[in-house]
Amino acid sequence: MQVSLFNCPAPAKLNLFLHVTGRRDDGYHLLQTVFQLLDRNDTLDFNIHDNAQIRRINDIPGIAADSDLVVRAARLLQTAGKTRLGADITVHKRLPVGGGLGGGSSDAATTLLVLNHLWQTGLTRAQLMALGLRLGADVPFFLLGSNAFAEGIGEKLIALKTADRWFVVLEPGISVPTATIFSSPELTRSTKIVRMTDFLEAYDFLGSGFGKNDLEAVAARKFPPVAEAIEWLRTFGNARMTGSGACVFCSFEHEYQADEVLKQLPSRWTGWKARAMQEHPLAGLAAS
Repeated sequence: MQVSLFNCPAPAKLNLFLHVTGRRDDGYHLLQTVFQLLDRNDTLDFNIHDNAQIRRINDIPGIAADSDLVVRAARLLQTAGKTRLGADITVHKRLPVGGGLGGGSSDAATTLLVLNHLWQTGLTRAQLMALGLRLGADVPFFLLGSNAFAEGIGEKLIALKTADRWFVVLEPGISVPTATIFSSPELTRSTKIVRMTDFLEAYDFLGSGFGKNDLEAVAARKFPPVAEAIEWLRTFGNARMTGSGACVFCSFEHEYQADEVLKQLPSRWTGWKARAMQEHPLAGLAAS
């Protein structure tokens, strides 16, 4: 048996806001956020074979193959789906590691979606989301198939339609370890709980935003390049950090506005534009 599927997208996400509302006894933080899909992505290639071996066949600096969420996701699905098939996987990274864009989680979700299809393991979307949660709190979102209001540790999801916006995203050139931010004693963990309707009623689709990112202040203090990128981008709108960093973003109604910002981008940073998506490009692969 030899089946292949190439250029499978693993889209980026932004956290339009991110509130830390508490902490569980097991140390996990309780969050509220809105996840926004972007039309910028990593891509993955899959080659299916009859032996049970699962390999990532290309090198990714800083990410050992055996600890890669992609390989771990494939092995988890292999066990849950009771299949003897294997896969060679190539991951083409476009999203920065440690950028707060969900790249690793999105790669893992794409792996679950594609291999569930190619291996014909027959797991439902809900079953895939349960597997994904074992890999990371953001993985279920990428399996949901749409933008979402999220609570809990990020696994309680309600599908949500967001505005058709353009985003400028800056990469400050550093990687921010998530654990460093969440373990900081400076992190505020008591933001008032909001309702999804609060977001829907108050979020200004012309760019003024809703809420804040509670992780931003800690990341900006610990990593000056993050603070510098936020300060520069705020001259054009309501810029903020996504996730635990390091990337920062600002939204715009029109593409030409994003283009104008990028024309002025200092050479020390990487910056790009992306459009909001309403649906994951592989949403149709999972059965409800």
